[in-house]
Amino acid sequence: MKTTLLKLSALCLATTALAPVPLLAKHHEAGAMHAMETIDIAATNAALAAAQGRSDEDKARDAERKPAEVLAFLGLKPGDNVLDLIASGGWYSVAAAIATGPEGKVYAHNPAAALQLRDGAYEKEINARLAANDLPQIERLNREITDLGVANDSIDVAITALNFHDVYNSYGAVAATGMLLAIKAKLKPGGTFGVIDHVGDPDGDNEANHRMDPALAVAVAEAAGFIVERDDDLLAGEGDDHGKTVFDPAVRGKTDRFVLKLTKPE
Repeated sequence: MKTTLLKLSALCLATTALAPVPLLAKHHEAGAMHAMETIDIAATNAALAAAQGRSDEDKARDAERKPAEVLAFLGLKPGDNVLDLIASGGWYSVAAAIATGPEGKVYAHNPAAALQLRDGAYEKEINARLAANDLPQIERLNREITDLGVANDSIDVAITALNFHDVYNSYGAVAATGMLLAIKAKLKPGGTFGVIDHVGDPDGDNEANHRMDPALAVAVAEAAGFIVERDDDLLAGEGDDHGKTVFDPAVRGKTDRFVLKLTKPE
């Protein structure tokens, strides 16, 4: 996703022309408000396991990625509108569609550069995955992040998985804040943006390793005016020393991952 995100981050710079946002956010303990209204984790896990359109490989990823638990942490409710930002092959789009149910809506977003990577590998993958699962609540959104075609204040939950580090590492805090502001505009008041990424050490070579210091992600989220909740335990990886590239066979698919729940103030 490196090439895609370099293009994406450059586009996001345009959003930083918005008026500065006060640093209002404060950290909170993990655990969503209105927890009783969120999806039922056990029922969602059962639905994900039973979904006939999901391949055995896709289902096997649930153990590490914990989609039901992550979406519950983000406050997803049945019938919510979801934006899967830079969906790539659409694994999370399908999981979110099953979680929100037939009354909900999931936008599976990809910019043009993502769909052109590796001779169109992600285009082929998402086409096959959506065809196999036949979930009418999913809508493809092939647009740039600065022109999503989604109304402001219309999304309940947005999510981006393992993408944010490339924006920050390549273009810095300005571009990263700009990206967050662009998505914040699409969220309903009280809506949330989930950012999942590989944990990097503060003094590590995170650009080379495709990682990110979680504290830097928190800082730019606060600069964008989000209320920040950070969970370092939900997607903790076993045996990841944070010093290896995420593509190293010793840690690939098993990295420590932080999850940020970024809430747009009401």
